[in-house]
Amino acid sequence: METQTTTEPGKKLKETDFHRITPFLWFDNQAADAVNFYTTIFNNGKIKTITRYGEKGAEAAGRQKGSVMTIAFQIEGQEFVAINGGPVFAITPAISFFVNCDTAIEIDKLWKNLSLGGTVLMELSKYPFSEKFGWIRDKYGVTWQLNLAKGSQKIATFLLFAGKQHGKAEEAMNFYVSIFKNSGVSYIQRFGAGDMGAEGTVQHARFSLESQEFMAMDSNREHEFTFTPALSLVVNCKDQQEIDYYWEILSKGGDERAQQCGWLEDKYGISWQIAPSEIEEMLSDTNPGRSERVMNAVLQMKKIDLQTLKNAYDQRL
Repeated sequence: METQTTTEPGKKLKETDFHRITPFLWFDNQAADAVNFYTTIFNNGKIKTITRYGEKGAEAAGRQKGSVMTIAFQIEGQEFVAINGGPVFAITPAISFFVNCDTAIEIDKLWKNLSLGGTVLMELSKYPFSEKFGWIRDKYGVTWQLNLAKGSQKIATFLLFAGKQHGKAEEAMNFYVSIFKNSGVSYIQRFGAGDMGAEGTVQHARFSLESQEFMAMDSNREHEFTFTPALSLVVNCKDQQEIDYYWEILSKGGDERAQQCGWLEDKYGISWQIAPSEIEEMLSDTNPGRSERVMNAVLQMKKIDLQTLKNAYDQRL
């Protein structure tokens, strides 16, 4: 696939801008609308990089030449990437984003905006665990948990273990914490006897991976959804050694059918992308031949081979 990319003029990533793990949102054809919406309603929102389909890429993906392929953006200090990937996958509430709101004004404003065309999963109200909380699926299918409380991190990725994954939240947290550096489980609250959940399973938990906060819970309710590749987690790797490490350990016990183009599904059903951090630079090259060769090489891979990508980029195939 050939790509065309725009970035902020003269903008270079600082070391503090590097996020090891980045949520990746899959849309049919609404990535640009969704990103513009999020960067408008949240504070400190900005679009960082836009990648567009070139001629060959558009033919391969059934998209229009020049249309948006991916958008890297940031809101409240959290990095995201959105893609127009077609109707293959749909985002579900199995992975949502927990937002700590400092004031009642802030939470009310976000709720009002996210409610437009959306679906309420839990009404914005007072609960035993919060003075003000609400859970909503927005008009683009992304789900948000808004909570009136100050936190060290404004937005955290929230994993809901339901269906066949129910009861595995604690096991999964410990597994992920054992893989990534600067990680740990900071809080676990379990369901007790008589609670609306299976006794002993995780009612609410907080953990960190590479100093990024995540949350998790188990649910024994009958949900019509589970984890899907529509909301995956990108692990940004600095070299082939890291790619090999994360690929081998996260793919073990997962669905081998889901292994392609750097994507994998782990043993808990969560999708990851194990990618070199420099791939964005390769695909952002103003020479369309270079980006096209790199993308064509990626399409032939399961686990990413960084040297092969470099050879394609430098036309040494």
